[in-house]
Amino acid sequence: MTQRMTLISSPCYVPESKLEKIDSLQNLFPSSQPLSLEIGCGIGDFIVQLAAQKPQQNFVAIDIFNRGCDKTCRRIDEAGLSNVRVLRTEARSLLLRHIKQQSLHAIYINCPDPWPKKRHRKRRLVNAEFLKIALYCLEEGGHFHFSTDFVDYGIEAGKLLTAEPGFSNCHDHPNVHDLGDYPISKYMRRFLERGQPIYYCHYLRRPGYAAEPPPPPKKGFRLRWVKES
Repeated sequence: MTQRMTLISSPCYVPESKLEKIDSLQNLFPSSQPLSLEIGCGIGDFIVQLAAQKPQQNFVAIDIFNRGCDKTCRRIDEAGLSNVRVLRTEARSLLLRHIKQQSLHAIYINCPDPWPKKRHRKRRLVNAEFLKIALYCLEEGGHFHFSTDFVDYGIEAGKLLTAEPGFSNCHDHPNVHDLGDYPISKYMRRFLERGQPIYYCHYLRRPGYAAEPPPPPKKGFRLRWVKES
């Protein structure tokens, strides 16, 4: 199934055709700084806050929805941020094809699709296989942030991260509800105002951990859509 495309003319937007021509994502920015990735930027509420807080870092924000990318770009432009680039792509495709070993300072994943039905939970982004990919792409001491409003997903992610020897926990519990100074998106705030907690995980890639190269992407795992020019 294809999506109706909205033309995005923002200077912070990177079409897939340009992505294929560059050697490093750092080449997308005016200056070389630690690079972080947000997976599933939605309408850009979180990444705009984060990039404003950390001007000394560069950020790539991705989403599979064209309209979300468009809204994110508009927010970035309105905020006058030069340290964010937006891509419309699938997370595993980007990590496996375009992000080099130990090149990411941090990965942020906030309230991804929880796939609540038991028969669909194998489709969840954060699983043991994905964590191996993340470890390969994160630098030593790199940060992995995950948050969800879905109880089962939060507990499951905490267990997976705790069991993965390449990660060390920044908290005393597999997941916590106190977000501290972590930016809160409009979507997250909606649940907090209803009294529903956010399950938050913050882990570090252990220094010296030998992450093995992930296998090549499986045939057909990418989402199909109308190609952008």
